[in-house]
Amino acid sequence: MTIAQTAETGSATPTRDLRALPKGHLHLHMEAGIRPATLAELREVHGVPESDVTDYEGFTAFSAMYRTLLDVMPDDDSVSRLVDEIFEDSAADGVSWLELNVSPAFYAQRLGSLEAAIDMLIAESTAASRRHGVAFGLMVTADRTAGLAPAVELARAAAPYAGRGVVSMGLAAEERGFPAADFGPAFRIAKDAGLQITPHAGELVGPESVRGALDVLGADRVLHGVRSLEDPELIAELVRTGIPLDVCPTSNLVLVDSVTDLARHPIRELLDAGVRCSINADDPILFGPGILDEYVTCREVIGLSDEQLADCAWTSIETTLAPADVKADARARIDAWLA
Repeated sequence: MTIAQTAETGSATPTRDLRALPKGHLHLHMEAGIRPATLAELREVHGVPESDVTDYEGFTAFSAMYRTLLDVMPDDDSVSRLVDEIFEDSAADGVSWLELNVSPAFYAQRLGSLEAAIDMLIAESTAASRRHGVAFGLMVTADRTAGLAPAVELARAAAPYAGRGVVSMGLAAEERGFPAADFGPAFRIAKDAGLQITPHAGELVGPESVRGALDVLGADRVLHGVRSLEDPELIAELVRTGIPLDVCPTSNLVLVDSVTDLARHPIRELLDAGVRCSINADDPILFGPGILDEYVTCREVIGLSDEQLADCAWTSIETTLAPADVKADARARIDAWLA
């Protein structure tokens, strides 16, 4: 069925409800999933001064602004509320599988260890998953700027949780000057434990960063990756291997110098080339849109067809370690959505 056939009036405007499209959300940093109203309330509760979290310029200032979000999460109750609301919002946006990007190091000092932080994050996510009906797995994320030793420590702490709440290990923060090659030993530990490898790459640095993620870390998915288009041979490799890119359109508009117009966002060119992509929100409190908004943007601004959106939705579930029943249910409902 073509897009035009979905509207009896003959209009090419799609009429399918994007909220009803089952989707995975694979690139969502937990602290940045906070609701604006909750952020304002927790600031008041914890005596944190007001500030405009969208008032930054460049990646360094963005990273500093992100860390200010931790000021409103000094205790378990605040984290519990944050996680519950993320799952509630995910359910409302049609998310079937949530791979929440978490940084246990943010909470390890207060709780006593990385393992205690992971336990807390799994417990809160499990409870929220049951309340709101969204399946989940955690992506434990290492900070590039902290160096190899903390990444190894995180991988060792997370390894026993593989298949018990943790599904992947990521690598985030400043890409420039912190290449994937520096982190190989940590990600070998994670991969040997059965975790997927899901580093950020190809956002602030070009295709060489993506190649490092693939060749050194053994990436199963690449978060961002949009600058892969600068290397046709890399694009051919991504097509051949089927390794997907977890793309965040609005985030790229804000932080990636080569993305200057959402209407010309590279996700369309990537899909046209045969690269598998998922659609994600990254840091909603800092960029504005949630995942449903990003799907709307991809349809209405970037011009993706419903078939392409459905392909992205399937990629966001099929390429993960989501349980078989979650994948089967999503596949059936995506097919029904397109029918």
